[in-house]
Amino acid sequence: MIQALKGVRHVASGKMNLAVSELSIPVPWGEIRGKVWGPDHGRPVLCLHGWADNCGTFNTLLPLLPKDFRYIAVDLAGHGRSSHRPPGVLYAFPSYVMDVRRVVDALQWRKFSIIGHSMGGNIAGMFSALYPEMVDSMILLDSYGFLPTELKEMPKVLRQGMDEMIQFEKKMEDVKTKVYTYDQAVERLLVGNQSLTEESAKILLERGLVEVEGGVVFSRDFRINLKNVVRISLEQSMELQSRIEASVLVVLAESGFEKIFAKADQKKFTSALLQAYRDRHDTVVKVPGDHHVHLNNPEAVASLVSEFLQNKALSASTGSGDVHSPKL
Repeated sequence: MIQALKGVRHVASGKMNLAVSELSIPVPWGEIRGKVWGPDHGRPVLCLHGWADNCGTFNTLLPLLPKDFRYIAVDLAGHGRSSHRPPGVLYAFPSYVMDVRRVVDALQWRKFSIIGHSMGGNIAGMFSALYPEMVDSMILLDSYGFLPTELKEMPKVLRQGMDEMIQFEKKMEDVKTKVYTYDQAVERLLVGNQSLTEESAKILLERGLVEVEGGVVFSRDFRINLKNVVRISLEQSMELQSRIEASVLVVLAESGFEKIFAKADQKKFTSALLQAYRDRHDTVVKVPGDHHVHLNNPEAVASLVSEFLQNKALSASTGSGDVHSPKL
């Protein structure tokens, strides 16, 4: 166990009532960083943020959840304080799923729960389908667990992603990273993401900025803005969803993805996925708020998530007897 956990590092922060520490897990291209809340031997919960965010997205929610769980929220590759992928590498969706596998392998977690927001929920869905024996419960925050694409759109998306990468690499030879003042960075983030409050934006920027001479720069890898070239169809999504063994809670924001995916062709995807969860006797609920409701107004989702974790995750661990959360 000691050898397996070598290189997993915690640095105490002591900023919140619920004990918080910093996490670093070595990966072949650098490190995956994150934060840890809760007792050493609490029931393990992995928290996955959305696209272009970072693990700070859970800062306001986790202190409201049951204290006997151990929550580990990671900065996905290219986000927050985690290393960027090597030059020439696309941010393809399966790579994020592979990163989750790396993280839980380093933590020696055999059975755990996942909370995923937006893209993090899609990563959770894919992981739970590929490794169903490892996930006992999954909470999707304004996410459907999968994001299907029309088959006829896939060649265009693949080509677009490749072309964008080539153009990006050419431009980066000459373009310097833009330096902002802190206030300009806050404004820039709010303009680009209107579901964030100013307070929430500042929380994300705690891990989303790096100080440089003359101001700050965004820490995320701008390659994450390029088109994701790896897509799956509705049929593939439904097949993967059918392989999930975990209990699932879907928490949708009334002014979140439900409004974003409002077109008829998009609606058929989301309706099919939600109906499949209901057919599995999973829970689908709506709460007032927008896409970042869990960060902007965590009280709106905290009781739902808490009850689900206590009823599903704890009952699953009691039934299996397989609670394994090593002291890090």
